Amino acid sequence: MTSDQILMATETAHPTLRAAVSGLPSYVPGRRSAGADIAALASNESHYEPLPAAAAAVAEAAGRMNRYPDMAAVELRERIAGHLAVTAGEIAVGPGSVGVLQQIITGLCDAGDEVIFAWRSFEAYPILVELAGARPVRVPLDDAEGHDLDAMAAAVTERTKVILLCTPNNPTGVPISHDRIAAFLRSVRSDILVVIDEAYVEYAEAGSGPDSLTLYREYPNVCILRTFSKAYGLAGLRVGYAVATPDIAEGLRRTAIPFAVTALAQKAAVASLDATGEMQARVAVVQKERSRLAARLEAQGWTLQPSQGNFLWIRADDDLTARLVAAFDQADILVRAYQGDGIRITVAEPASNDRVLHVMEAVLAAHAA
Repeated sequence: MTSDQILMATETAHPTLRAAVSGLPSYVPGRRSAGADIAALASNESHYEPLPAAAAAVAEAAGRMNRYPDMAAVELRERIAGHLAVTAGEIAVGPGSVGVLQQIITGLCDAGDEVIFAWRSFEAYPILVELAGARPVRVPLDDAEGHDLDAMAAAVTERTKVILLCTPNNPTGVPISHDRIAAFLRSVRSDILVVIDEAYVEYAEAGSGPDSLTLYREYPNVCILRTFSKAYGLAGLRVGYAVATPDIAEGLRRTAIPFAVTALAQKAAVASLDATGEMQARVAVVQKERSRLAARLEAQGWTLQPSQGNFLWIRADDDLTARLVAAFDQADILVRAYQGDGIRITVAEPASNDRVLHVMEAVLAAHAA
């Protein structure tokens, strides 16, 4: 090759993304509100203002934001450990539960390894798996919109490294019972990490889902994943955590981005744990509204599965989904649509929920006409 040809090749070459990155689907966040009259029900955020104790902790810590946070998050890990009756060595934190999940997949999966999860479930699952070079294995939900654990067990191969169980499931709201998960754990290899993703556990009625801490103590291959983003109302600060055996938890801390959990987030999370009673009182109001909204929708003629999250799921084909989204848009209500599957509606305050009922009644009447 002549010098001119080399120069031409150099001038036309350009950086390229990895094939795995170029082929990734984009994570679709819930649409944001742009006006006072818009009901933002597309993201499963708390519709309460931050807990006063958390807001005060952030204000107090803001004066030191020129300093790096504690990378080991010692105080926060110790407080979470005390809250759950485990040790700080069993806790790993990250920027939201999705950040911790990325640490889990990065820490356990090599290229070509497999991660099994139900589908439809949390939209970030396949993205994080593919980004790590692993292979996502989607197992369809059962007829009750929940995890088909028998089919998930049957999907296990020698390359399976991680299994994700989302309870209550996002976006369907269906939990997995304690006995079913216990039986599942007895049926899969003990070298597979089974992650119980409980982002919405605070909204679940007692006994509807697993006693994950008991399962963790009995099965060392269990990892519990939780967040402060939902019921605790810290979605804007990004802090979540995992409970895992000390060796796994240490690995998750090693794979974390340095200083990913800010000092403000750490202080707010600690203060939130001190205000757990106030959080639970807010959750009780959401649970009451969830029941009221579901009962009214069923009375209108909609078919719903009982949800244990702070949202409701409406199964719908593409045509009905498009009708629903258009009607909600016209009514200045933002909901989350899943192409080919249906819509998810976050439970908000009574006035917004009443607006949802009005739209749903009108769509059903028009659809039946």
